[in-house]
Amino acid sequence: MPARRAIFVAPFDELADPRLLAELAAEAEAEGWDGFFLWDHIVYSAPTSAVLDPWIAMAAIAMTTERLITGPMVTPLSRRRPHKLARETVTLDLLSGGRLVLGVGLGSDRHGELSPFGEVAEPRERARLLDEALANLDDYWSGTFLPRPVQRPRIPIWAAARWPARRPVRRAARLDGLFPIDLPTPSALTELAGEIAAQRAEEGLDGPYDLAVTNRPGTDPGPWEAAGATWYLTGWGAQPRLRAVREAIKAGPNG
Repeated sequence: MPARRAIFVAPFDELADPRLLAELAAEAEAEGWDGFFLWDHIVYSAPTSAVLDPWIAMAAIAMTTERLITGPMVTPLSRRRPHKLARETVTLDLLSGGRLVLGVGLGSDRHGELSPFGEVAEPRERARLLDEALANLDDYWSGTFLPRPVQRPRIPIWAAARWPARRPVRRAARLDGLFPIDLPTPSALTELAGEIAAQRAEEGLDGPYDLAVTNRPGTDPGPWEAAGATWYLTGWGAQPRLRAVREAIKAGPNG
């Protein structure tokens, strides 16, 4: 099956404008794209200077589109309060009519967005906080907090995993999708897909599962689809140029 196609941008510098992002998302929907995802950072290394909050931008996107899926790729849960995030995600899921995907991960301190702000930087503790937050979100969404999300049994969660680390992959297998980073080849995705399928079968987990990959414009999606990708994201790294993003959107998801 062909993978669903999405635009994936960092809301930085030229794109650090929520009205512009909402406009681009509406253009993408009109051209037949399936999703519009945003990076989630507090600060970023030079030459990036302007950084936009993705959550407010996603609310604007939800209001200017009708079928486009949106979500943060990815939110480091160690720097979020689970109860506050639960309220935000449910509100956005309701606002969009059930079109939110929550991307989660450990995050990193390499751009100076954890320790300078008093956030946990030690990887093991970040992993513990991530797992704790996932359990809390599941509880809040299940009815501890009202209203509940539109999507059932929950808002889909994709977990990031940087190749070749496997512990994040095992965590992702228990969720709703994997967002692998720095994959060298499509065969690496095939390898991860097999490991996830085996773990899910062993643990009695069923239901749909997503494998989302991202590449630069011009990359052939065919080998990635053959390797098991269910979502194919077109991205530009940390320096997206408005002209290039608009050209890709206009070319369409199969352009």
